[in-house]
Amino acid sequence: MTDIERLIRLLARLPGLGPRSARRAALHLIRKRDTLLDPLARAMADAAANIQTCGTCGNIDATDPCAICTDPKRDQTLLCVVEGIADLWALNRSDVFSGRFHVLGGVLSALDGVGPEDLSIGKLVERAQSETVTEVILATNMTVDGQTTAHYVSERLSSANVRITRLAHGVPVGGELDYLDDGTLSAALRARHE
Repeated sequence: MTDIERLIRLLARLPGLGPRSARRAALHLIRKRDTLLDPLARAMADAAANIQTCGTCGNIDATDPCAICTDPKRDQTLLCVVEGIADLWALNRSDVFSGRFHVLGGVLSALDGVGPEDLSIGKLVERAQSETVTEVILATNMTVDGQTTAHYVSERLSSANVRITRLAHGVPVGGELDYLDDGTLSAALRARHE
């Protein structure tokens, strides 16, 4: 296999890229070797060497704990629970939520064999029981598995002395946070309910 074929096959593994799109991307990268391919290769090597998972919230960053967890301007009383890092980034990008996050690492799914022990629910319960947290916002996706996970998490948090809220208006049933616009996310956060 040639270097070009290897590049095309690796690009085709990325979400949203099939073999044809991967060929077009590979050709573009090769044509723009100095301005795009070489800097991209260096950035990817740097990311592989430096990016790590935050031991507190589950985000990825160059530091552990991450920049969000160590930001003194963030409200330590609010903890927003999301399924994945893309969801965290979507909510953080909306610039409406000023609290901290907790990444579950997925959702409960009997079909996929994902149980509570496969997610970071235990660590969430520990964080919610800390003296500083007063509200936990469940921001799982509005899918069947997301709703099931939110229900399970709220039951696990029932012993913690915290207010448990859920995202409301603006997030469509079956919708995924990463695909929503900032205005929709903003409305959903403001209209959350118990």
